[in-house]
Amino acid sequence: MTERRDDLSVLMTGRLAPAPGAGPPDGQRAGAAAALAKAATLIEALPWLDRFHGQTVVIKYGGHAMTDETLRVAFAQDVVFLRYAGLRPVVVHGGGPQISAHLERLGVASTFAAGLRVTTQETMDVVRMVLTGQVNRDVVGLINRHGPFAVGMSGEDANLFTASRRAAVVDGEAVDIGLVGEIDTVDAAALRVLLADGRIPVVSSVARSAGGEIYNVNADTAAAALAVALGAAKLVVLTDVEGLYRDWPAGHGTSPTTAPAAGPPGNGSAARPADVISVLTAADLERLLPGLSAGMIPKMEACLRAVRGGVPQAHVLDGRLPHSVLLEIFTDSGIGTMVVPDGGGS
Repeated sequence: MTERRDDLSVLMTGRLAPAPGAGPPDGQRAGAAAALAKAATLIEALPWLDRFHGQTVVIKYGGHAMTDETLRVAFAQDVVFLRYAGLRPVVVHGGGPQISAHLERLGVASTFAAGLRVTTQETMDVVRMVLTGQVNRDVVGLINRHGPFAVGMSGEDANLFTASRRAAVVDGEAVDIGLVGEIDTVDAAALRVLLADGRIPVVSSVARSAGGEIYNVNADTAAAALAVALGAAKLVVLTDVEGLYRDWPAGHGTSPTTAPAAGPPGNGSAARPADVISVLTAADLERLLPGLSAGMIPKMEACLRAVRGGVPQAHVLDGRLPHSVLLEIFTDSGIGTMVVPDGGGS
């Protein structure tokens, strides 16, 4: 049998070395270097695979990652990878752009207060239809291209979420925003059965009150409540910025806020920008919350609620970066902003 020459084994073991003065062609050297880089990435993931094997990770899916087709496909691949790697992913999704688009077709204006959608009964009918009937099915379908994993649920199913009406706080004053709910209780029994069976629950953020009224629940808030109820190892919130900024725009105050939305970053943007906060404690975040932009408040409140409820880590990631979930979980440096309990670390 002819011996198979393996450029990677040559570089790693020195066997089949070329004659003195000679070397492998440039193409072989480049191929071997690429193979070594891939191997290094896999080895870097090893301790994280060990640490999170069997652990639940709740991912809030939304923003640009939900509307760009390439990013949608990459997100589904990430979730299935987590499942094959031995983690137990749970997806909680919003659908703000899809809801707004449908309302616009109906001639209904979208209005927001403190980052929350003002929800009339007419709006609620659309929210329920779009989230549970359209977006949920789309996400389930993307994941199930890779196998019979995803099972769609609404927060109404099996009384997963029970909510009560909430108001928004604008400039220190409570403002009525209609049929918007705050989650009071989570009954995750049905969801635990799915996880034990190796399924990937995909949950839309609609909830029912104790009296049967249907509420629109912010998906960030729903994901945090579910992460606490499941004893998740991580909450991951995908958004359209790199993380929480120390000062945006530079030189205009000291309160972190969000950067303006942009298109998907290029290949060189996987590293965390210098002005993005890498890690902060729950106490630090609580002090910063009043100075955040309206759109960022629900996301960071969700992170705060999660870690105060016992989740060891909560992350805000740039969903415009393909495979951002894998980069956060399986690399040493991570990306985005991580919130940890007071006195905690990474």
